[in-house]
Amino acid sequence: MNKSDHDEKWPDIPYGPWRETCAALHLYIQIIGKYRLARTPWVNHSWHATLYLNARGFTTGLVHDEGGGIELSLDLIDQQVVGAATDGRVVRFPLEPMSVASFHGRVLDLIRRLGGTPELHGRPNEIPEAVPFAQDTVERPYDADAVTRFFKACVPVAKVFQTFRTAYLGKVSPVHLFWGSFDLAVTRFSGRPAPLHPGGIPALPDAVTREAYSHEVSSAGFWAGGGAIDFPAFYSYAYPSPPGFAAAGVSPQAAYFDKTLGEFVLPYDAVRNADDPEAALMAFLQSTYRAAADLARWDTPALECGIGQPGRPRPV
Repeated sequence: MNKSDHDEKWPDIPYGPWRETCAALHLYIQIIGKYRLARTPWVNHSWHATLYLNARGFTTGLVHDEGGGIELSLDLIDQQVVGAATDGRVVRFPLEPMSVASFHGRVLDLIRRLGGTPELHGRPNEIPEAVPFAQDTVERPYDADAVTRFFKACVPVAKVFQTFRTAYLGKVSPVHLFWGSFDLAVTRFSGRPAPLHPGGIPALPDAVTREAYSHEVSSAGFWAGGGAIDFPAFYSYAYPSPPGFAAAGVSPQAAYFDKTLGEFVLPYDAVRNADDPEAALMAFLQSTYRAAADLARWDTPALECGIGQPGRPRPV
């Protein structure tokens, strides 16, 4: 792969230059996700609320509503919000500089025009001291190029996550976007119940957190940056964290354990600049999972299998 092809597939996405746009996009994605949350029956670990990567950005998938169903999507190539109803109606509006209140109002109007139910929870989650959407009237910038590059970075990341997901016979999540924390994630479960989570996540009911962490997990994901990590990065953690987890040896060399976060971190740039980015990311996923599973004594022979191959049934 030459440098231009490499940079197209694994684009440079420094957090600083698009910090304000990223914060706005996070809130916009929360509003889109809250429509799915409001209309979808609860699924364990909040899987019913997440968004999914598609060919142009992120989507709710089909949300059942009055008269059929509606899909809301963020098209991060043409920079627009697209709503499509099962009766054939399509409504769009552009992603551009605006306030969160304006975006919130436009989304509700779009849902209304599609014949849906324009009702959703009006406060952000997992953001300390966040302003309700309808009251957040500060004009936000919108760096369309940075948003597209972020989306393009998510594409190869999701591919590696999907491949990693195939090597597990136990319960494993879809590869999906949690809009509260704004991370693309995949989670493996041991099958055993976990201790009651203490809760305490900002702007998130403890009941939601405790249900999400009702069973032992090894979870990995990808952040654009923000909060304690001021750069795009991959993470991996275990709940509950087994003794010795923080000191475990993991790959690649650039990965480290962040004591504040309580999880392993691998900078996106270390993957992007590797000779084989996909192999570097897979090494991180495999080694951090292995540390969690071995130290917690998961029944790994019963839970694991070979990596899936296109067109080849898993041998039994």
